[in-house]
Amino acid sequence: MTDALKPDRRSLIGGLAAATVIGAAGARAQAAAQPVKIGFSISKTGPNAGGANVTTLPNYQLWAKTVNDAGGLNLGSSRRPIELIEYDDRSQSEEAVRNVERLINQDKVDIVLPPWSTGLNLAVGPVLNRAGYPHLAVTSVTERIPELAQRWPNAFFFLGRSSAAAEALITKLTALRQSNGLGDTVALVSVQDQFGIELVNVARPALLKAGFKIVMDRQYPLGSQDLAPLVTEAARLNPEIFIAFSYPPDTLALTEQARIARLSPKVFYTAVGTAFPLFKQRFGANAEGIMGIGGVDTASPKIRDYVARHVQVVGRPPDGWASPVTYASLEVLQQAIERTRGVDRAALIKEIATGSFETIVGTIKLQNNQRIEQAWVGQWQGDQFVAVGPPGVAGVQPSKYPKPAWSQT
Repeated sequence: MTDALKPDRRSLIGGLAAATVIGAAGARAQAAAQPVKIGFSISKTGPNAGGANVTTLPNYQLWAKTVNDAGGLNLGSSRRPIELIEYDDRSQSEEAVRNVERLINQDKVDIVLPPWSTGLNLAVGPVLNRAGYPHLAVTSVTERIPELAQRWPNAFFFLGRSSAAAEALITKLTALRQSNGLGDTVALVSVQDQFGIELVNVARPALLKAGFKIVMDRQYPLGSQDLAPLVTEAARLNPEIFIAFSYPPDTLALTEQARIARLSPKVFYTAVGTAFPLFKQRFGANAEGIMGIGGVDTASPKIRDYVARHVQVVGRPPDGWASPVTYASLEVLQQAIERTRGVDRAALIKEIATGSFETIVGTIKLQNNQRIEQAWVGQWQGDQFVAVGPPGVAGVQPSKYPKPAWSQT
């Protein structure tokens, strides 16, 4: 058996790192209880590993520990602890599919949690649908949600459609143009992954319709090591706005190259990874004013409590967008399990599709299997990545404009 196919079984009493640790008294009380087996395929290696290790895996661990510390999943007449089983998909869709099939057919897990990224969620979607498992497609941002929800009624989308992300960004840019004199020239780059392809395909015509001028439009392969030529070209064009529909490694690399090349537009936007604590740690004061995808209500007591628990258990803070939404999706799952008193997957799918759930990001009631109202544009302001768009969403704050010039120190 290869290392990628060896399950990393999380012991119910195996210590803090196993994320399902419980006290000695709790362990004795639960010794006879059959665990709920929850499996997942996750990118521990490859280009998706950075995102998965920030947004997804820590929240699976935190949630399992929180549930088990409270005695397990409350099924009315009994409580059942959670056992986690995980495989490394190496950021490859074929590996993710094999892992999910193994979890279902060989490990016989009760629940399968989703992988990280739009592409991998779309890859495993047909397998989970055929097997009748709920699919919490949290980190999947795709324009195909209406179509997929019809094809896969077991799939639930918590971050929403590509068009919602693009429209919120363009609404923010239009407002800055009207009230702050922002110019209309845009340099646009995007990763050639399902996420980047879909976003740029909806953003490109929307920008043009809104009267912006795209002076540069470039794509780059997932896992690209040298993005300096793209940034150098953008710097030469001196746009008012720089937009990158990027994944975490690219987000960091593009930002660093922009600093080096002195590409300093009035609006600098990068996508996944901008909300990561690592981004602020890496760039310090240079992160100020940078916009990115997502955002949450940083003033919410529930969010503050979640961040504190995440720091205590994981040893570092979560990201400012998909991390809390991932945790919220697990709260939805837990409430559905406890309401239906078990892991009958058909009953869980029906409950998730129709129920209303109280979570750290507020009340979630899915509409046609997707979460609609949420922040889509965030910005680093001081030490926080705060939501700044679209208007009317809880927790959205005024944006700071323009982005300060880079400090070269």
